[in-house]
Amino acid sequence: MKRPFGHAGVGRTAKLRDVIEARDTGSPGATPEGGQDFWPADKPEGDRKRPNRKILYGAGAAVAAVVVAVAAVVLLGGGDGGSAPKNVLPTAYTPDFSGEGFTRIASRDVDKRPITEAEALGGDAKTLASGKYSFTLAASNLTADCKSVTWGARLQGDLAKYGCSQILRGAYVSADKKYVGQFIVVNLASEDGVKQVQRDLDKATGAGWVRPLNPPGVPAFGAGFSAAYAKTYGHYAVVTWVERAGGVQPASLNEMIDVSLVIEKPADFVWGRLDLVGGGKRR
Repeated sequence: MKRPFGHAGVGRTAKLRDVIEARDTGSPGATPEGGQDFWPADKPEGDRKRPNRKILYGAGAAVAAVVVAVAAVVLLGGGDGGSAPKNVLPTAYTPDFSGEGFTRIASRDVDKRPITEAEALGGDAKTLASGKYSFTLAASNLTADCKSVTWGARLQGDLAKYGCSQILRGAYVSADKKYVGQFIVVNLASEDGVKQVQRDLDKATGAGWVRPLNPPGVPAFGAGFSAAYAKTYGHYAVVTWVERAGGVQPASLNEMIDVSLVIEKPADFVWGRLDLVGGGKRR
């Protein structure tokens, strides 16, 4: 049974706050890259609790580096009809290793049925809306050949090592074509594999990444500024990767997180997997 949108979103917003703040305070598990505001002017908006927008994985370079990345949009043809670079990385990246609430499906041994596109990206997942944001699924791709839709020898090696059986990708575009997003699910043999893949996705490792899906008629994804968030859903790694059309740097990281929460909605299919494993019993 699918859970209402917002169940996962609220939890992930709080988790992002915890993860980002841990890096900035030197808490256990903190990365050495954190520690300064990327947008110092960011403040909470309204009554909704938001993460303290600190610099994320992959955004540790000077602002000048982002300027160079955005300038690359012009050179690489960002925007509708353009083309994104082949081996692209997000500018900012935050993983969530906790897996809280999904221990019952930490192993694929108890959840053997393969994902289908209809299950994860059908029905309500074809159109996503929250607040001022509205998105439509522009294209989807499901493959059992995990190597074919990724790049990087180390990432591809770990995908094979940890039993990647499927990668599902969905490309979304906003109604006004101002935002584009990627919804990605990696089906692995165990939660251990999910955590390793999330570590690989940190651009500091140089391990590689999943290739974005770039359907015709949609602003090209990958050039310029983008932000990605990865979460542990049992033996599934779920990645949401978003950007303004053309890779233009957003005024605030709040904007990217809000867009990401909308794009994460298809992950509701995992709650259905939990129900099946639990014999229909809900937590």
